[in-house]
Amino acid sequence: MKVLLHACCGPCASYSVEALRAAGHEVYGYFYNPNIHPSQEYQRRLDSFIQLAEAVDLPLIEAGPYEYQDWLRRAAWREQVRCPLCYQMRLEQTARIAKHGKFDAFTTTLLISPFQQHAVLQETGEAVAAAYDVPFLYMDFRPGFKRSVELSKEMGLYRQQYCGCIYSEVERYARKRKKN
Repeated sequence: MKVLLHACCGPCASYSVEALRAAGHEVYGYFYNPNIHPSQEYQRRLDSFIQLAEAVDLPLIEAGPYEYQDWLRRAAWREQVRCPLCYQMRLEQTARIAKHGKFDAFTTTLLISPFQQHAVLQETGEAVAAAYDVPFLYMDFRPGFKRSVELSKEMGLYRQQYCGCIYSEVERYARKRKKN
């Protein structure tokens, strides 16, 4: 199948691309992450993804727009459900691109993270797939999480320490302070 892979970053895409290709799929990458804050972090992750794409000969669809204000409008005052809202925003945009590009399916690198809500991701992906008439390819990439760390270190890819949104960054530092 011709699969459009939504990518949050290079490290998460490293194993995801490997697994999709091993399953016989023709993979294209797409970076759309309006949740990432600040804009310098967004650029570092985009650069890391492009670096990976060049290293593994991954065709890229031009990066989606950086719509941080739109993401923030959706998430503000809804912090407890920000992740499902974020999943929906990113998967809808990916499905639009997949539909327009006549892809057989779309999926996401978010499925590699042991920190993401997999049941919600799968449910959201399937709902978006039905709305856009493009299948969502659910693959549990989590068994390859350690491999993604190894691959990203081998390739010298930038590895981030939080999911990308301002709320997760605050939580990251709050956990550090709590440990100390």
